[in-house]
Amino acid sequence: MKRGHGSSRPPRQAAKGARKSAHDDCEQGLVVATHGRHVVVEQPDGQRLICHPRGKKSEAVVGDRVRWQLTQEASDEGVIVEVSERRNLLYRQDEWRSKSFAANLDQLLMWIAVEPVFSEAQLTRALIAAHAADIPVTIVLNKIDLPGADAARQRLAPYVAMGYRVVELSLKAEAGAAREQVLPLLEDRASLVLGPSGAGKSTLINTLLPEARAEVGEISQALNSGRHTTTTSHWYWLDDARVGAVIDSPGFQEFGLHHIPAVELARHMPDLAAHMNDCRFHNCTHRQEPGCAVQAAVAAGQISPIRLSLFTDFFDELSQPRW
Repeated sequence: MKRGHGSSRPPRQAAKGARKSAHDDCEQGLVVATHGRHVVVEQPDGQRLICHPRGKKSEAVVGDRVRWQLTQEASDEGVIVEVSERRNLLYRQDEWRSKSFAANLDQLLMWIAVEPVFSEAQLTRALIAAHAADIPVTIVLNKIDLPGADAARQRLAPYVAMGYRVVELSLKAEAGAAREQVLPLLEDRASLVLGPSGAGKSTLINTLLPEARAEVGEISQALNSGRHTTTTSHWYWLDDARVGAVIDSPGFQEFGLHHIPAVELARHMPDLAAHMNDCRFHNCTHRQEPGCAVQAAVAAGQISPIRLSLFTDFFDELSQPRW
């Protein structure tokens, strides 16, 4: 594969006289793309190659720092020996399987649009998952030049009140100005762009990085994955210093939260969490219990009824027995 940007962190030097470990002969790298069980690893010198996991413990996602070795069968492919400890991992857990988006993130850009009209349930699910992973979130509302912009703003008002940063732009209508709005959000950070199909994530990548399509095509050819590459995540460096990066992700229709216990759900919803400790009962489900501070906050207009309804739906979903 072509030469690209590498990790800015040099390999650690072994202490003099230290006992040689099983990984001393391994190379270090950064996972910059995934497709199924195959990944593309970028080496410190910028070269990239396909790697395969050695076992469950070596399965990697975009953003992972890994140790790898060349395979005995091919001189241009590797095997991942170890995945370094992650700072965080954003993933969704459906009833039977999980799907990882990326690891070691500095922030999540939740990318939605005026059209197609965004799902508040999808948005809330992603925000809950990010909160559980301790990943800061900025909500980006795209296509504000369209007639439904005011309605979208009203729907996002509760999230602004909760403290979420909301950035409005119109990437296609004012590409230059929108680019100037987005770049400061991305500088010196590893940012995952997540959102439903049609919200304009691909337009963002193509606006920021005109050569991105060529890079995706090259990775696709290397993985022999053809049109299926659109279902993968990709890491793009934003600068030659290899400090800021943006990770593109496939659009999603569902976002399972089965990795979050139902009893912890409210703690990951800031508006509910602000009142839940004042409930009379410590195990309050915020339905009909007497002395429920969350219900009182809804009645006082401090919590949107839609948000409580979403909580109730998610709580019921996560409380179902799994067979």
